[in-house]
Amino acid sequence: MVYVGIPKGQADQEEEVLKTIQDGDSDELTIKRFTESQEKPGALWHIYAAKDTEKIREFLKKVAEEQGQENPVDHDPIHDQSWYLDRSLRKRLHQEYGVQGWAIVQFLGDVVFIPAGAPHQVHNLYSCIKVAEDFVSPEHVKHCFWLTQEFRYLSHTHTNHEDKLQVKNVIYHAVKDAVGILRANESSLSRP
Repeated sequence: MVYVGIPKGQADQEEEVLKTIQDGDSDELTIKRFTESQEKPGALWHIYAAKDTEKIREFLKKVAEEQGQENPVDHDPIHDQSWYLDRSLRKRLHQEYGVQGWAIVQFLGDVVFIPAGAPHQVHNLYSCIKVAEDFVSPEHVKHCFWLTQEFRYLSHTHTNHEDKLQVKNVIYHAVKDAVGILRANESSLSRP
């Protein structure tokens, strides 16, 4: 988080942000960080374990049906980003599916790492600028490849249809670099 713009002289907005942080299931240390340290909170994140993705997807489809919405085959309630799980929906998700996430308030200067395949949502508390970077760690190639496969089934007009992570290219170049290093050191490797 590189910038948080807080309007001056709007005490009611500060109270609203505090209520949002509290309703967002933030812990007491985070709340104190805002109220006592006067740090600038920019965003409230809810991050869920990747293993719970299918349960969350099923839950969102169920809620959509209850509200009379369609669930087209070439759309995905998670990738569409058409839902925000407020306190009542998060509570219901936990009660009905046993899924509970983590609430993180990102203050000015904070970094938030989201594990590969982890469903998440963000609520901006003030005007803010975040710098985001996707990366593929060796431990999460499997999850990234799985996400790429999910994106393929979205409609061609969907914003996530394209393969943004380029996992196959990452794997190709990693193997190419490894083979290049081995070839460059081939003579030293063949010595007894």
